[in-house]
Amino acid sequence: MLDQVRALGPTLRELSPTIDRAAAVPPEIVDALLDLGVFRLATPAAAGGLEAPPERMVEIFEELGRADGATGWVAMIGAGTGIALAWLEPDVAKRMLADPRFLIAGVAAPMGRAEPVDGGWRLTGRWAFSSGCRHATWLVAGAMTPSGVRMCVLPAADVTIHDTWQVMGLRGTGSHDFSVHDVFVPAEHVFSLAGPPYASGALYRIPPFTTLSIGIAAVALGIARGAIEDFTALAATKPGRPAFRNAVAEATALHRSGLAYLQSELVQGGAGKVRRAAQRLAIATGTRHAARAVDLLYSAAGGTAVYDAGPLQQRFRDVHAATQHAMVSADIVETAGAVLLGEKVDSTRL
Repeated sequence: MLDQVRALGPTLRELSPTIDRAAAVPPEIVDALLDLGVFRLATPAAAGGLEAPPERMVEIFEELGRADGATGWVAMIGAGTGIALAWLEPDVAKRMLADPRFLIAGVAAPMGRAEPVDGGWRLTGRWAFSSGCRHATWLVAGAMTPSGVRMCVLPAADVTIHDTWQVMGLRGTGSHDFSVHDVFVPAEHVFSLAGPPYASGALYRIPPFTTLSIGIAAVALGIARGAIEDFTALAATKPGRPAFRNAVAEATALHRSGLAYLQSELVQGGAGKVRRAAQRLAIATGTRHAARAVDLLYSAAGGTAVYDAGPLQQRFRDVHAATQHAMVSADIVETAGAVLLGEKVDSTRL
């Protein structure tokens, strides 16, 4: 799959400005990712999914982000959200994956309210930041219930999508709001991430929020690698500048160290509190390293970087949109630090 994703890269790089302007990944690219199986990377093998190790997913998301940040983001959201099927009964997961166009997205934050009824739940709410929602066949919606937070899995046909994604960066992700009002969700489509998954593979022993957030760092680091390549092409037209040499050297070091740190923490596995903190710190650090690398290149490029005709301004906007995600916020870094210091702290977000 990684070789096939690399082969898709030139097409994505050519389409990237159009994806940004249109605020959507085109259907033909989504079809290509469906054909490659990208959206099944984190789904259970027993149900017909790929159940790929997280370090392999990082390679794929980073490669897609290198070509186009928005496409990488939609791919990693669709793939990462696939872990939801591990918490569904195996027969339910199999039925979903039997659809060759299976693509699940959504929002885990409990922005809705669900009330128990015979056979399931009645769900009402509105969810923001739903990347790739217009392409999805299923959407996850987090909800508060009388018994705590639950995830509800809805057919895309049951939701209303609101055109809200007018933003600075990652425009092509189409991360609109969606809403439902008093929609019935059968009990077999509702689960708690706090409970044990049905699937027993190593991927599902990793904390779900870690799996959901590794792609943020991977895509951001891909954006940084793409920016390094764009800057190198620019530097070839203006050779011998010390500022260019320093910028590309520091940016390359930031990208490679961030990626190596991320991969080294993921391959260690484990789910203890300290291990979770170490992994989430690597994810947040990789994202920050990526943004710093792009900043150095953008600054060194001078006025050339601000033109829409050049790619660096889009890389700059996209990587800084990625840093705003709650999964890599300063709060996560602070919580990880508290855990590493042995302090008593609420670590449920890790």
